[in-house]
Amino acid sequence: MAARGPPGAAMAAPEPEPGRCAHFVLRKKRFCRMIPAPGRRFCGEHGHEEEQNDRKRIPCPLDPKHTVYEDQLQKHLKKCNSREKPKPVYFVQDINAGLKDVAEIPEKQVPLSSLSIEELQNLITRLKKATNGLELHLKEQILSHQALQEALSDPKNGESAFKHLKQQASILGNMEKLHLLGPGRCFVEFGAGRGKLSHWVDIALENVEGVQFLLVERATTRFKVDGKHKRRDSIFERLQVDIQHLCLNLALRCLVESYTTCCDGKDEEPAPKRYRAAQTEVAPHKSAGNESTTEDHKPVAGIVIALCCHHKCDWTHYVGREFFKSVGLGPVEFHYFQRMSSWATCGMQETTSKASTSEDSGDQTNDTKEHEHTLSRTASGSDTLQGILSVEERKEIGCLCKRLIDHGRIEYLQQQGYKAALQYYTESAVSLENVLLTAVPSPSVIPEPTI
Repeated sequence: MAARGPPGAAMAAPEPEPGRCAHFVLRKKRFCRMIPAPGRRFCGEHGHEEEQNDRKRIPCPLDPKHTVYEDQLQKHLKKCNSREKPKPVYFVQDINAGLKDVAEIPEKQVPLSSLSIEELQNLITRLKKATNGLELHLKEQILSHQALQEALSDPKNGESAFKHLKQQASILGNMEKLHLLGPGRCFVEFGAGRGKLSHWVDIALENVEGVQFLLVERATTRFKVDGKHKRRDSIFERLQVDIQHLCLNLALRCLVESYTTCCDGKDEEPAPKRYRAAQTEVAPHKSAGNESTTEDHKPVAGIVIALCCHHKCDWTHYVGREFFKSVGLGPVEFHYFQRMSSWATCGMQETTSKASTSEDSGDQTNDTKEHEHTLSRTASGSDTLQGILSVEERKEIGCLCKRLIDHGRIEYLQQQGYKAALQYYTESAVSLENVLLTAVPSPSVIPEPTI
């Protein structure tokens, strides 16, 4: 240590003892007493300080939000989380993107709230004309399934969890009614999230052999339940990919090959595949099924879609464009109708305000939050609407928009050889988004019995 000077004299900067580490230990108010290697100023414990003093940090060229030592750049680029990672075999750019004709893609439209009264009334008139003759009064198909009875009876489940369970039970009940639950199946759940729907399907088929699950989710998900399934007869695989780029044939081939490896002692081939989905094109909760492992591609055995979030539809991805054109509508009308569809859930405002005072207010569904956010920018925020339409009228018009968009999907499925239908699968008190789209191959296109 440097010697102290006389009182009042300037203190010299402290220096480490010769041959000792140059790191100053603040807690002990002295230098480290370890001996560094020859030619080094710091010991092995504090050697990083010497490196930091002599090295320069630069922004990462892949992501300037973080920096890296210049001499370590090449090594860092190989492991940086922002690097372009190899695409999996099932990734095909924009394979499900829909419309590819740039000339038909609509230009950005003015906000709905900026329309004049005359323009808005003209849209409503065209909407009512287009929906005239459509089946607007849907039948109720509120079912349940034994697999969820114990959970439905558990008093530990709060109101929000109970509502989710009722919806999932009805979806399973409708799948069973369509004979979509059985052995030798592959269920693909789109927008799987935590994988709860696949979980209940697996529970329902606990005594059935040859069941496979393919869960598709583009976002990183916490608290996944599919990883907890240890049952030997069922296989769970999860794909983190946007459906827009998912080549399902390749994905299923990967799954089937892993299944074949597990069952290489069996002579019979895996049964035709069905996929079970939870979300697709517009972020609605979906279910779809059945791809063949052979090259003849047998039809999907069944589709079950819990419809919601029509306000997030996009003309580019919408499958009912031909139907819209057949009734004299196009991308401009579609843009406004998908925005107006949120009026059907105006009651969400009242439901949300009540829920905010309940114990389950922190567990509201993402769908409710989505609709609440949309309402703040459409129905509630439009002075034009406040002047000519009541809340009930907005709800009615919103429902017409939803049914018109859904009918385009129905016609598309019918053109693809499916018998499709819409029905209410749960009470509006459980969810205002309570319509289920189901589809199975028409008898003329079914190559063999489903079960």
